[in-house]
Amino acid sequence: MGEEASLEHTPTWVVATVCLVIVSISLAGERFLHYLGKYLKHKEQKALFSALQRLKEELMLLGFISFVLSLSQGFIVNICIPETATDFMLPCKRKNHSVEEEGAKICKKKGDVPLLSLEALHQLHIFIFVLGLVHVVFCATTILLGGAKMRRWKHWEKEIHREIQEKLQRAKIEGREDAPLSAVLHRNHQGEFVRERTKGFWMKLTVVSWITAFLKQFHDSVSKSDYEALRSAFVLIHYPKKPDFDFHKYMMRALEHEFKRVVGISWYLWLFVIFFLLLNINGWHTYFWLAFLPLFLLLIVGAKLEHIITRLAQEAAASLSNETEEVPNIKPSKGHFWFRNPGLVLHLIHFILFQNSFEIGFFFWVLVSEGFGSCMMERKPYAISRLVLGVIIQVICSYITLPLYAIVTHMGGEIKLHGFGSDVHESVHGWLTQRKKTFWNNKAGGDPDPDPDSGGEVKVIRASPSERMGSSRHMLAAAPPPDLDEIVTVDGDVHGRVRR
Repeated sequence: MGEEASLEHTPTWVVATVCLVIVSISLAGERFLHYLGKYLKHKEQKALFSALQRLKEELMLLGFISFVLSLSQGFIVNICIPETATDFMLPCKRKNHSVEEEGAKICKKKGDVPLLSLEALHQLHIFIFVLGLVHVVFCATTILLGGAKMRRWKHWEKEIHREIQEKLQRAKIEGREDAPLSAVLHRNHQGEFVRERTKGFWMKLTVVSWITAFLKQFHDSVSKSDYEALRSAFVLIHYPKKPDFDFHKYMMRALEHEFKRVVGISWYLWLFVIFFLLLNINGWHTYFWLAFLPLFLLLIVGAKLEHIITRLAQEAAASLSNETEEVPNIKPSKGHFWFRNPGLVLHLIHFILFQNSFEIGFFFWVLVSEGFGSCMMERKPYAISRLVLGVIIQVICSYITLPLYAIVTHMGGEIKLHGFGSDVHESVHGWLTQRKKTFWNNKAGGDPDPDPDSGGEVKVIRASPSERMGSSRHMLAAAPPPDLDEIVTVDGDVHGRVRR
C-alpha cells in the first residue's frame, strides 16, 4: 500500500468541496442555536435560555478537546512503550501481530510499540463527541417528556383556582369575607390526601411503607390529591393570605432553572468516563453490569421521593390522632431528604442521565466504528439488553422521577427564588452580593463595628403569621434590593434559596 497523499498532491476541488461541506454544516448548527436562543428570549424563557448557553459552553469544551487531540496526535503517536505493557487489560483479544508491525515502522527500539495508534486516537476523538451529543439529546428528551406530564397538572391548578373563586364569591354573598378561606381549602385537599396515603394498619410499618412507595412510582406516581395537598402545604406556609398562588407556574420555573445544571458535564462525570474506560477489559462484561447502576439508582430515588410524600401524610395523620390539629397539617421539612439536602436528588438525577448517556453513546459509537460484530459490543444478548435498559431508564427518569422531583423538592420548607422568574432571582442575588462587598469594605476600612449579618446571612425581622400578607418575602432589616416589592428571608447561600 502506498503512502497517503498530502494536500500537496490532492486536487484543489476536493479540498474546497470538503471545506465547503464542513463549514456549511458548522454554520447551520451555529445559526440554529442562535435562532433558538432568540426564540427563547422572545418567549421570555430565561431559564431555558441559560440552559442553552450552558449547552454552548459544553460544545465549546468538546471543540477544545478536539483541538488538543488534533494538535497533539503527532506527539502521542510517536510515544513508544515496551510491547509487554500492552499485553494486559485489553478490551479484545489480539489475533495478529499488527501492533508489532506498526511498532517497527514508528519506534526505532526493537520491542517497542506506539502508545496509541493514529486510528485509535481518531476513534477516541469520535467517541468524545458522540458522548456529548447523546447526553444533550437525552437531557432534552427528559425535560420534554417530563414537561409533557407536568402540563397535565396545569388543569388541576386551574380547577383549584376556580374552586377558590367560587368560595370567595359565596363568602362575599353570605357576608363572611373575613372567613379563613385557606383553612377550608386545606381541609378539603389535605384530608383526602391523608386518607389515601395512610389507609390500612400495615402502612404504619416502615418496610411496608417503603415497598408501597417503591410500587407507587409506577402507577399514578403523583395523583390529583397528592398535587392538591402538597400545593396547599406550600401555600399555607409561604402564602397563607394568597390561596390562589400559581404553584404550577412557580414549580415549572424552578425546574427550568435547575435544568441547566443537568445539561452540563461536570469534572467528576469526566472522571467517571475515564474510570470505566479503564475497566473495559475483555471477559469482565463491565458495560453490561454498568447498565444496571443507573436503573438501581433511579428506582431508589423514585422510591425515596414517594416515601417522602407518604411520610408527610403520616405526620399529618399523627397530628390529627393526637388531637393537636383541627385539620390535617402537612409540614414540609428538609429532615425527610437524604442528609437534609433536597439538592442531592438533583445531583443523582444528573449522574443517572449522564451514565445512561454514556452507555447508549458507547453502544452507538462501537456500532458505527466497529460494527455489531465487534468484540467490544460483546455478545448480542448483552448488547440488546443494554440498549433496552437504556430506553427503560430514559422513560422512567423522564416520565416518573423528574416530575416527582419537581414537586417533592419544594417540600423542604424553602423558597427557590428562581421560581419567581429570573428578574427576581438576579435582583436578590445582585443585592446580596453588593451587601457582602459593603461588609468587607467596611471591615478593611477599619469600621469599628461592621454588621456581620450584612456580609453573609441577611438580618431578618421575622413576621408573625398574622402579619404575613401572602407575599413571597419577609421584612428585611437592610434596605431591599431594587425592583422588589415583596418580602423575603435570604440566607447566605446565593444559589437562589430562601428560608423562613
